[in-house]
Amino acid sequence: MQRVRLVVVGIVQGVGFRPYIHRLVTEFNLKGWIRNESYGVELELEGTSQAIEGFVARLKAQPPRLAVIEALRVESCGALKNYAGFTIRASEKSGENNTLVSPDVGICEDCLRELRDPRDRRYRYPFINCTNCGPRFTIIRDVPYDRPLTSMGAFPMCPECETEYRDIENRRYHAQPDCCGVCGPRVSYLDAAGNPVEGDAIALAQACLSEQGIVAVKGLGGFHLACKIDQEETLRKLRQRKHRDEKPFAIMCASVDEARKLCYITPEEEAQLTSFRRPIVLLRKRTGTSPYLSENLDLGVMLPYTPLHYLLMEGFDALVMTSANRSDCPVMYDNDEAVEHLQGIADGFLVHNRDIVTRCDDSLLRVFDGQAYFLRRSRGYAPQPLFLQEDCTGVLACGAEQKASFALSKGRAFFLSQHIGDMKNAETLSHYEGQIEHFQRLFGITPTKLVCDLHPDYFSTAYAQERCEREGLPLVQVQHHHAHMAACMADNRLDEPCIGVIWDGTGYGTDGTIWGGEFLEGDYAGFQRYGSLRPIPLAGGDRAVKEISRVGFALALDAGCPELYPMAEGKKKLLTQMIGSGLNSPKASSMGRLFDGVYAILTGREAVTYEGQGAILLEAMAEPCEDAYPVTLEEADGVSWFDFRPMVREMFRELAENLPAAQLAAKFMNTLVALARVQCLAIREKTGRDKVVLSGGVFQNMYLLPRVRDTLTEAGFQVYHHHRVSANDEGISLGQTMIAVKGGGQ
Repeated sequence: MQRVRLVVVGIVQGVGFRPYIHRLVTEFNLKGWIRNESYGVELELEGTSQAIEGFVARLKAQPPRLAVIEALRVESCGALKNYAGFTIRASEKSGENNTLVSPDVGICEDCLRELRDPRDRRYRYPFINCTNCGPRFTIIRDVPYDRPLTSMGAFPMCPECETEYRDIENRRYHAQPDCCGVCGPRVSYLDAAGNPVEGDAIALAQACLSEQGIVAVKGLGGFHLACKIDQEETLRKLRQRKHRDEKPFAIMCASVDEARKLCYITPEEEAQLTSFRRPIVLLRKRTGTSPYLSENLDLGVMLPYTPLHYLLMEGFDALVMTSANRSDCPVMYDNDEAVEHLQGIADGFLVHNRDIVTRCDDSLLRVFDGQAYFLRRSRGYAPQPLFLQEDCTGVLACGAEQKASFALSKGRAFFLSQHIGDMKNAETLSHYEGQIEHFQRLFGITPTKLVCDLHPDYFSTAYAQERCEREGLPLVQVQHHHAHMAACMADNRLDEPCIGVIWDGTGYGTDGTIWGGEFLEGDYAGFQRYGSLRPIPLAGGDRAVKEISRVGFALALDAGCPELYPMAEGKKKLLTQMIGSGLNSPKASSMGRLFDGVYAILTGREAVTYEGQGAILLEAMAEPCEDAYPVTLEEADGVSWFDFRPMVREMFRELAENLPAAQLAAKFMNTLVALARVQCLAIREKTGRDKVVLSGGVFQNMYLLPRVRDTLTEAGFQVYHHHRVSANDEGISLGQTMIAVKGGGQ
């Protein structure tokens, strides 16, 4: 017989860990106790050496489904205390926080069955949950994860719930959000002016939706705007009210079968859709799907993930379920805020009185190579850490500006924030700063070093500079595309020099110009720029990002054929003068801007309504073919520049011959595939490197990504893409962290 102490660090609170341990100690005939601690859970056990060894082996091999064990330490304790049984002791908060907080989890099958069972006391109760499902991250104020430290602390349990909570054999044993219709939160319905309406709140919301109304729905991490998808007039009304002209809507389908009616679904995509994380999954849409939902090839689809959603979806095959936020602001999560700012948009409000502590937008991914390929890593995933190959303790990586995120590290645990949004205003900056403080408190991290982007005008850069100056902390600044490259390396646990193909819209270069079509070589400590795109003048600066005809004309002007571009002569003259003099016309070697310009040339489109729309629509219009334009390179200043002028001239000639624009779109992207191969072969010849990482927002393009991967693989390269973080700017805090730890940056 012996007595041992076990310390388990990881996601072990709020995931049914202690009931699981109770069953396990019973099976192995052990005695002792368990309690939550700030760092995880602590156990003391007595039993035979063989039983303790069996217990530890089982715990390591078969932890609870939602648990993540990062570390498990076993220590001998000396003399026996002869415990009479096994007890769960009160939590103690002492020392530093090492707990890994669980993400929010979609409703489990057991709770869903109870929700639909008229004999169950929680029949049709919108907040049903257990240790295997329900809110976690979005309701936690502090750790350890006990009810008083969550927004459920405002709802004392009734005797029946209390009995379940204390019954070790019950599925709701120590489920902190446990509640029922007697003691838990309540749902209510408000009219368009925010006034309470008597009656069944869910039925009232359904009636509004059935009459082609728009309802603001409070979910797990914020509000959605919901409406039916069967009337284009309703969809137009939502777009007009929300000022969302063309950006795709996400939809919620009642089931996988209903989703199949709108989209093609592979088994791997179905697995993501139905997982307990419940992300939005981009699926290839079927012919006939309304362009008012999405004008792209894909449609973002999710399944219900809370009991409230399941109840609301009764009677509907699918509903639009788009984030409720003002333009460029974070998703709304407070009842009063939603009523104030959504008046004139929503015809009704389905709300409840359980506070959302932390707003958390829906995650968005597609499936590539059988795995999740993130576009937005948020609800269901954050704040579950990634584990890195290095100890990165104390690093606060501040991210970029668009698709902003930040990350804090402790040991090898890398805590990437949920989606923050584009940091273009005070509201988003306030959200960003508040979440940094929240993460520091939750995970017990005091930053000792900050790392940020080189761009001098980013809010995140200003935050990092001001905080470092105020607190006397060291600051590391990292070039944007180096951070992308390092992020993909760290995503794949690479720690050796690589070639980086980094394509995106905007990144501040080390020479003070705008980069975005980069071929780099290096490691975490540093990089060299070997290739890029011929710089494109952006007449009007940021205005050209939306008014893409300016980019299209700049390409024609540079190619020596401005007369072929369809534009009013007065505007041509003005743009020519601006570009010629350099007046407010910065140059950008940006793949994103090249996509915009080519799309404008092929379609005559004047402007886009959101960042990246030109590239997305060009991908959608392409009819796959094998043709490509010749790849022409210019050598200057040690960099091999892609000279696209011959390609542009050939495009205008082909358009004059009435060749289909859809064919030319594919031909253009095939040329970029060939460019990647030519440039990487040249870099390998100079450096001997044969590993290539692909990163940047352009690699969300599913025409390019597989073709670039395949052509480089055929050329003998080992090719790596993202799978744990997004290829877009949301993921660069991972690269920033590794660069700061490895002595890179400046």
